[in-house]
Amino acid sequence: MTSRAGGPRIVFWRHGQTSWNLESRFQGSTDIPLTETGREQARRAARLLAGLGPDLLVSSDLQRAADTAGELARLTGLDVCHDAGLRETYAGSWQGLTHTEIRERFPHEYDAFRRGEPVRRGGGELASEVADRAVPVVLTAFEKLPADGTLVVVSHGGTIRTMLGRLLGLDPALWEVLGGLSNCCWSVLGRGAHGWRLQEHNAGTLPEPVIGDES
Repeated sequence: MTSRAGGPRIVFWRHGQTSWNLESRFQGSTDIPLTETGREQARRAARLLAGLGPDLLVSSDLQRAADTAGELARLTGLDVCHDAGLRETYAGSWQGLTHTEIRERFPHEYDAFRRGEPVRRGGGELASEVADRAVPVVLTAFEKLPADGTLVVVSHGGTIRTMLGRLLGLDPALWEVLGGLSNCCWSVLGRGAHGWRLQEHNAGTLPEPVIGDES
């Protein structure tokens, strides 16, 4: 693909809708497929993202992300590099439960999570640990970009938040200031002389509710 002026950038693209998103179930690393609506969201978003002239495409290996990435790959001819490091937060015993069920069964843990405190949700990963495994995947791919190139990273709401927070140099306690992404929307980081800056957040659609943020 032809590079663009203005410096390199990374597009963080959340996967399309799943049935568990609609049911407000905590997906975590459970491998849930896209709904037909989710596939249509991916096709629509891919048409928009193809216009950016992406150079590289990496994706979580969970099928909801991989199938979303596949729509962009078909339009651009890019190969998709699938990496487990981009999976959603592993959330142990929370996975498969609705937020209402989690609040009822794990009230103290859930309240701490909602306050933005470091919590091993369901005995799973801390947000900082998710960033530890996900950010290196992105930076390794970024190093392969041509000058002023564009990298598209297809991942999950919670994981994308941790990557944005880490790359922007925010304290983990402040990562929650980055609002969630709607299904198949994206955020863009640009690289300039003074490091990363957030150029777009939750782009790609008119404002709509964020469903199943940590998924």
